[in-house]
Amino acid sequence: MGDTLNTVIEQVCKDKGIDRSVLVEALEASILTAAKKVFGYERVLEARYEDGLGQVELFQYMEVVTAVGDDNAEISMSVARKVVPDAELGDELGFQIFYLEEHMDRAREEDKKYGDILGVRQHRSTFGRVAAQTAKQVIVQRVREAERDIVFNEYKDRKSELVTGIARRFERGDVVVDLGRAEAILPVREQMPRESYRAGDRVQAYVKDVTKQSKGPQIILSRTDVGLIFKLFEMEVPEIYEGIVRIVNVAREPGERTKIAVASSDADVDPVGACVGMKGSRVQAVVQELRGEKIDIVPWSADIAKFVCHAIAPAEVSRVLIDEDTNTIELIVSDEQLSLAIGRRGQNVRLASQLVGWKIDVHSETKIEALKEDLRSQLLELNIENLDASTIEYLFKLGFHSPENLLGAHDEDLTMIPGIDSGVVEQIRGVARSIQAGVQEKAPIAPVIPITPTIEIAPVMEDIQLRRFGLVEGLPSPLVTALMNAGYASVEAVAGEKNLGQLTAVPGVNLKRARAISASCVAYLAEEQEAGGFWPLVGEEPPTIPTEEDVAEAALEISDEASPPAEEAEESAPAETVEDTEAKDDTEETS
Repeated sequence: MGDTLNTVIEQVCKDKGIDRSVLVEALEASILTAAKKVFGYERVLEARYEDGLGQVELFQYMEVVTAVGDDNAEISMSVARKVVPDAELGDELGFQIFYLEEHMDRAREEDKKYGDILGVRQHRSTFGRVAAQTAKQVIVQRVREAERDIVFNEYKDRKSELVTGIARRFERGDVVVDLGRAEAILPVREQMPRESYRAGDRVQAYVKDVTKQSKGPQIILSRTDVGLIFKLFEMEVPEIYEGIVRIVNVAREPGERTKIAVASSDADVDPVGACVGMKGSRVQAVVQELRGEKIDIVPWSADIAKFVCHAIAPAEVSRVLIDEDTNTIELIVSDEQLSLAIGRRGQNVRLASQLVGWKIDVHSETKIEALKEDLRSQLLELNIENLDASTIEYLFKLGFHSPENLLGAHDEDLTMIPGIDSGVVEQIRGVARSIQAGVQEKAPIAPVIPITPTIEIAPVMEDIQLRRFGLVEGLPSPLVTALMNAGYASVEAVAGEKNLGQLTAVPGVNLKRARAISASCVAYLAEEQEAGGFWPLVGEEPPTIPTEEDVAEAALEISDEASPPAEEAEESAPAETVEDTEAKDDTEETS
């Protein structure tokens, strides 16, 4: 038996990759737990594995005392001297408890000698069965814990690295990725927009976090973290891996566009060219892995003005104004470059701001010239001796070309300009305030729009979609409601869902049922198309839904009813008297 147990231990350690001491400790703990459960928790027991014998030996210890208070843990001096003639007070006597079938003869002999002392004779028969069950539970638990510790220790050092696995299943939109010895989670929030997976797909992701939980190590993956960009370029560009080229910063909108700033420690190595590669081979490999996400690579510079001009590319900048107090950069571009600098939905300037780490304002040259002209005319009207056209132009060259610039400037910055003192500064700021107030007053006021007639179109369309869902095979009403609440407002939306894992987010839908629902919706659409539409399919006449022309005509009628005729408006308006006209003329002459 000893050789068999040693062989089993060696084989399990080899298969599971567990240290031998872990299994030995598990065996000792299981036998000790079973012994305490059978013989009593008050006994002082010890389990010890003997490598030579391949067995776990069990011992009970009793302390030699003058007066016995606990029969299970203490032994009197007189009885102890019968066992060990030279026993002394305070000594601990150890008795081996034999429990294996092959040791039954030795067990009976022990009962004859020490049966009255130990009191284990009546419990010995049940110990073997309990020990086997307990040993199985404890060993399985310890082996599982050891495996979890191995996985955690392996992946805790792989945090912020790139891993590749296989998508196995979907749990409420999250993708469970098989990494080999462990499973990782790619949460919905860490998935790129418009990116879908199927079981068996290869997944390459960034290890964002590794946590230790009761169920085992939790490995969180990410496809949206900027660390993914760092690692993909490190894998594709040898110069980055060797440290010659470094990625200084990354600004990213996952699935849309990424800007990276790179620098080189070797003057002979072009950092942008190294990242792009021959005919764009290196950057294209990264773009393919990111499913077509656009990547802009710009050179980093310690000169913030030069860096921001690179970051805002492909737009060309005419002038850069930097406010270090507020960490704001104002870029002036030509009218043709304005839309290019801002980008679609402000994406280009937003990514440039993230890349530089400063707030960026973009203005066209036409707007700046209009602001300058307004300021110039009003400042010249002040008729201040030292504030002439050349001083105003110098003021503009320093970047004070708008009311906001003048009101946000420090007094010291303005008084350093020749001919401008604190009194002139207050007058200049007064002009800036008046211009700013005038711009606010000239802001367009939302026109009063006549109330259009309410035409209940949405409920009609919703009712049609509900009826269409009702014709789909295998879709009960509660499931239809759950689908519509989840955002699937039509049969086409369900049939067109490529990522069935998203359907599992609907209550009561697993992956198997998601496939059935999708197939049923596709089949219904084919049937509806064959019939020539929904209404021919159900054999009814479609309801009359007002067109846009009907709505416009109804709105025009209401507007005509709400507006009085021109003659009535003229009669109701107060007539302007001669005195009013003369007073107005006097006011204009005074001003």
